[in-house]
Amino acid sequence: MRDFAVVFPGQGSQKTGMLAALAGTSKTIENTFAEASEVIGLNLWDIARHDRDRTLDQTRITQPALLTAGIALWRLWRQRNGAEPAMLAGHSLGEYSALVAAEVLDFGTAVDVVHKRGIFMQQASPQGAGGMAAIIGLGNEELEEACRKAQAAGEGAVSAANYNSPGQTVIAGDAAAVERAMQMCLDAGARRALPVKMSVPSHCELMEPARQQLATELAALDFRAARIPVVQNVNGRSSSDPGEIRENLIEQICRPVRWIDCIEHMSEAGITRILECGPGKVLTGLIRRISPQISTWNCDEPESLSRAVTETA
Repeated sequence: MRDFAVVFPGQGSQKTGMLAALAGTSKTIENTFAEASEVIGLNLWDIARHDRDRTLDQTRITQPALLTAGIALWRLWRQRNGAEPAMLAGHSLGEYSALVAAEVLDFGTAVDVVHKRGIFMQQASPQGAGGMAAIIGLGNEELEEACRKAQAAGEGAVSAANYNSPGQTVIAGDAAAVERAMQMCLDAGARRALPVKMSVPSHCELMEPARQQLATELAALDFRAARIPVVQNVNGRSSSDPGEIRENLIEQICRPVRWIDCIEHMSEAGITRILECGPGKVLTGLIRRISPQISTWNCDEPESLSRAVTETA
């Protein structure tokens, strides 16, 4: 299926009770969560179902939970459809799910490393020190200029973190600098500037300490050549080379997610159908705004999975 791709979402897609309905139809969901739970010594399935201690939104928990959700759906999809995509991609954390699906990393290895990645990120920016905001309806040049001016004001760092879709970009940095940049973006013509609830300011220079720690972790791992090309966030280009994939993954934590470039690259390569493997349908919505000619499906509920299986058969 050379026109078919699979993508995996990142942080922000998690929700209490995710995949519960599908778990009632297949042991694959619970078995995958049990496998991940054994790696990090936490009951991820219980957290995903109930979140009794309100930890699901803490990045050290969110990251392994979402990676596991993505791979559980990938496994279930392959059981019910069997279609092999021509390309894979993931948004931010979701890139790790894509690399597992491409057999670059073993599942257990990836669960361990994203759990550590979340800890490194929390250590790099204490709770409340950083912030993120979604800027709606402003061009990239105007947004980047607003961030430069806000940073020059001396209240800290701020920059574009996620180029999600035309007219929707997320900024990240020190809390005060983000607040100033939000107002400057509105003054420059943005329709809205909305705070994003995240436990850490991802994909900005505040994550440099985490990048250094992550580089040490990834250097010790066995990266294999991708069985299916993975489109990477830092440059919006596909790669199968293990060394290149590793370096791009290290840089990803401090550099913006170029999701528009990722989807446009897929479209240029002939992709006309994309399945989102993860809770919700955030990426499905972004893809429709980037390349509306691409048909999209999500698969986190029994009905949506059945529809996707039928329509991509």
